Amino acid sequence: MTFFRMRRGARALAFATLLGAGLGLGLAGCASGPTRPAGWSAPQALVAPSPFAGVHGLAVDGKGRLLAGSVVGNTMWEVDRRTGQARVFIDAPEGQADDIAVGPRGELAWTNYLMGMLRYREHDGAPLQVLAQDLPGLNSLDFDRRNGKLYASQVFLGDALWEIDRSGRNPPRLIRKDLGGFNGFEVGPDGLLYGPLWFKGQVVKIDPASGALTVIADGFKIPAAANLDGKGNLWVVDTRTGELVKVALADGRKTVVARLEPSLDNLAIAPDGTVYVSNMANNAIDAVDPATGTRRRLTGSPVAVPAGLRIDGRTLWVADVFGFREVDTASGQVRDVFRMQRDPALEYPFAVGVSASRFALASWFTGTVQVVDRTGRRTLHTLHGLKAPYDALPLDDGSVVYTELGAGTVTRASGPDFAQRTVLASGLQGPLQLARDGAGQLYVSEAAGRVLRLVPGAAPVTVASGLAMPEGLAFTPWGSLVVAETAARRLTEIDMASGSRRTVAENLPIGMAGGPGMPPPYVPTGVAVGEDGSIYYSADRDNGIYRIRPAR
Repeated sequence: MTFFRMRRGARALAFATLLGAGLGLGLAGCASGPTRPAGWSAPQALVAPSPFAGVHGLAVDGKGRLLAGSVVGNTMWEVDRRTGQARVFIDAPEGQADDIAVGPRGELAWTNYLMGMLRYREHDGAPLQVLAQDLPGLNSLDFDRRNGKLYASQVFLGDALWEIDRSGRNPPRLIRKDLGGFNGFEVGPDGLLYGPLWFKGQVVKIDPASGALTVIADGFKIPAAANLDGKGNLWVVDTRTGELVKVALADGRKTVVARLEPSLDNLAIAPDGTVYVSNMANNAIDAVDPATGTRRRLTGSPVAVPAGLRIDGRTLWVADVFGFREVDTASGQVRDVFRMQRDPALEYPFAVGVSASRFALASWFTGTVQVVDRTGRRTLHTLHGLKAPYDALPLDDGSVVYTELGAGTVTRASGPDFAQRTVLASGLQGPLQLARDGAGQLYVSEAAGRVLRLVPGAAPVTVASGLAMPEGLAFTPWGSLVVAETAARRLTEIDMASGSRRTVAENLPIGMAGGPGMPPPYVPTGVAVGEDGSIYYSADRDNGIYRIRPAR
C-alpha cells in the first residue's frame, strides 16, 4: 500500500511517524536541558568574516592596483598587495565580476556572470557602460593591447567566444562556439587568444580572425585560467589539483611551480613577475614567487559564503556555496568535507540538512538536492530539475524533505533514487528554510513573512506572521523558535505557547541583496541552536559565522 492510497487517518499517522522518525539531532523540549535565559550576550565571531563572497577574477592595472572580483558578492575589490587589506572598488550590483581586464589606455572591463552582461568604463570616475548583454555565463575577457579590441567568452551557461564592439552600438561578433569552456584567457602580443578549455583539460591559442584553434598543452585535470609572462611561458591554474603550472610556449613542456589548494579560479601577473592566484573556496588570494614557487597569503578565510547551518553536538555543519564544511564550536576550527572542483559531485550548496546517517545539500542555483552518506562521505544520489530548492532535511527512514521556492511546495522524496514524491504542502508563498521541534513536527519559513507548521492531512498552520523575510530558523532547548528576519537584519525569539517575541540581536550583517535577476532571499541566513542554548548564525554581508551565548 502506497502513502497516497492510505485513508486520511492512516495517512496522518504515517506522516506524523515520518516527521517523528527524522533527525534526532539537537531537538528541543528536553526537560533536563537549559532553561530560558534572561537575555543574550553580544554576537562573537566563531569564524572571522572576510570581505569576499568567493573571489574570482584578478587584474593588476597600470597604477599597480590589484583588483579582485566576486560573483556571489556582486562587488569588485581593490586589495593592497603588501597588507592584503581590501576596499570596495566598484560596489554591488554593478561590480559583480567573474573576470576583469585592463585596456591599453587604462580602460576597465569586467563580466557580470549572473547577469550575462559586460560592463566597461574608460577611466576612474567615468560613467559605467554596458557593452554586451543577454549572454548567459559571460565569463572571461581581455583586450588586445595593440589595437584595443575586446574579446569575451561564455562558459557553463553558454560556450562561445565573441568580439565585443567597444562602442556598444553593434552586437557582439561570434568567433567560435562549442569550444569546451574557454575560461580565463589572455590576448598575446601576437593578437592570438591564449587560454584553457575547462572541459577538455587543454590550454590552447585561438586566432580571433578565423576561429582557428591550436592545442599548446594537455593533460590538465581542470585548467581554469592562463596568463602570459612575456618570457615565452603561459602560466596555468588547475582548479581540481590546486597546481600553478608553467607551460613553455615553444614546446608545451609543463612545470608545476606551486601546489596550492583546489578550487583555484584565476590569476594575474604583476610587472615584477609576482603571480597572484585566487581561490573561490577560501576567499583567498596568494602571491607566488615565480622563481621559487614560494607563496604568501594576502587574504583568505577558512570559509567562503557560509549559508545554511545545522548543529550536532559540538559540530556545526555549514553549506558554504563553494564548499561543505564542519566547524568545531569549541575551537572554531574549520575542516573541509567537500570543496568545489576537487569534489565533482558538489553543486554549490546553499543549505544543509543532517540526520544520524546522512547529509542533504540543497542548491537553488543548480536546482539540486545532493544526498550524502555521512560516514563514507560519498554521494548516494542527487535529485535534479527541482525548482529552486532552498533547504532539505534527510529523515532516518531514508527519505528527504525539501522546499522548492519556485513551486511553492514542501515535498518528501523516497524510494529508489528518491523517485517517489509526496507533496506535504503546496501553495506556499516562498518556502525557504526548514526546522523541527522536539516532538518531530516540521516547520517552514516563508519569504512572505510567515512561519508555518506542517500538519498531517491538513493545511499548514501559521505560527508566526508579519516577519521581515524570515529565513533560517531553529528551536532552542527550552522550546522557543529563533528566526533570522533578514530584511530587518535581526534574530527574533518566538515563544511557541504565547506567540510573544523578543529580539535576540539586531543590526546584524545579514540580508545581502541578490542583484538583478536573483531571488530576494539570495544567500540564506542559516540559524542553529546548540545544546547549551547558544545561537549560531551565518552572515552573508561579511561572510562570517557568529555565536550568541545565553546571558544567565
